[in-house]
Amino acid sequence: MASWSDFTAAEPTLAAGIRALLQQYGPGLAYLATVRADGGPRVHPVSPVITDAGLYCFIVESPKRRDLERDGRYALHSYPPEENDDEAFLTGRAMRVRDPRVIADLALSLHASPDVDWRLFELSIESATLRTHGPAGALPLAALPIVTPMTRTWRAELPRPLAAVS
Repeated sequence: MASWSDFTAAEPTLAAGIRALLQQYGPGLAYLATVRADGGPRVHPVSPVITDAGLYCFIVESPKRRDLERDGRYALHSYPPEENDDEAFLTGRAMRVRDPRVIADLALSLHASPDVDWRLFELSIESATLRTHGPAGALPLAALPIVTPMTRTWRAELPRPLAAVS
C-alpha cells in the first residue's frame, strides 16, 4: 500500500489526472465502495479530500463507516464528467486517522463541524487506474474519428516475502 504522497511521487502525471477527475466539480466527489458484513458490496457517494500528504474522507456515522471500521478495503470511483466518459478508480485500505493534529488541521481547513459525529479516514492506495475515452465518450454513436480509449494503471509494490532460512 502507498500513501497519496508516495503515489504522487511515483506517478505524478497519473496522480494529477486522477486528482483532476475527483475534483472536477470543485470539492472532491466520488463513489466509495465498501465491503458489507455479509461480504457484499456497498456503494455511497463521498467527498474525498486530497492534500499533499494524503487522501482522506470524513465519514459520518453510517453503514459505510461501520464497513470501514470492520474491513478497511475500499474502492473509489470518480463521478462521470459531463463532456465524456473518462474515469478514475482507486483501491486500497482505509485507516482511521488518530493523530489529533492531522484531524484538527483538516477539520479547520475544511470547516468540518465539531457538532457532527464524523471520523477521519486516510485511504492508502493499492492500485490506481485512469481511463480516458476522448471527446466522443465510451460509446461513440456517430462521432468520427473514433478515439481508442487509453488506460493507465499503477500498482503499489507489495512487500517481498522473507527468504526461507535453512
